[in-house]
Amino acid sequence: MDYNQISFQLAAVTRYAGQFIRQESATFNRSHIESKGVHDLVSYVDKETEKLLVAGLREVLPEAGFITEEGTEGAERAEEFNWIIDPLDGTTNFVHGLPVYCVSVGLTRGQELVAGVVYEVVRDECFRAAKGAGAFCNEQPIHVSDVPDLNSSLIATGFPYTDFGLMDDYLKVLGSFMRGSHGVRRVGSAAADLAYVAAGRFEGFFEFNLNSYDVAAGILLVREAGGHVTEFLTDGDPLSGREILASNGLVHGEMRALIGEVWREQGGGVSG
Repeated sequence: MDYNQISFQLAAVTRYAGQFIRQESATFNRSHIESKGVHDLVSYVDKETEKLLVAGLREVLPEAGFITEEGTEGAERAEEFNWIIDPLDGTTNFVHGLPVYCVSVGLTRGQELVAGVVYEVVRDECFRAAKGAGAFCNEQPIHVSDVPDLNSSLIATGFPYTDFGLMDDYLKVLGSFMRGSHGVRRVGSAAADLAYVAAGRFEGFFEFNLNSYDVAAGILLVREAGGHVTEFLTDGDPLSGREILASNGLVHGEMRALIGEVWREQGGGVSG
């Protein structure tokens, strides 16, 4: 199967869905917000975008199933191929009018990521990757940065917003990165964070309490751009876990060491 060709088709579908989001952003108001849980927001834009994606992706690969954030009716998991969809990663940014939110779709064959696209709507940047074919932004090749040490790096993270049980551990880790790097940024979209690592804008990204649809496309982008993606302290699969550490590869060990200091002190509390 030509995963590169599939990724081209996937990019077209995500761009189309992104146009819908862009159109709705002009008239969206907060009366349309629903809550899935504490601080966990959703709107009709998320739900309708997911429906558009499911319909479009069925045309690309009819035999594939779906793992979706919003549970579109009829979008069920399949045995071999599955699309992993976050229709609007950065919903809180979107509803507050902050211009960083993405459509994120990854394709797995079994447990292996084989294609992925992150489309950042406002900047009209389409990050695309396919297994063995490299990573691209608006069809220009991208590569992770060559910054060799953490002290010269810019790091991204995401803050806990629904589960605060690990807040103290998180703040200790955050403090270590603040003292040991050029700075820490919180963009508000894990998909964008990973795409930015792939493009060399960030040297690293770490976050816990994530889901597969938050990171599926971004994991493949970073790997195909020459970076490294793991769990915090092991080389376990970040797609099925709840934590992710992504980097240009050169600073991965230093990032892991800083996280590990808190892990050891707190008896493994960071990742739960």
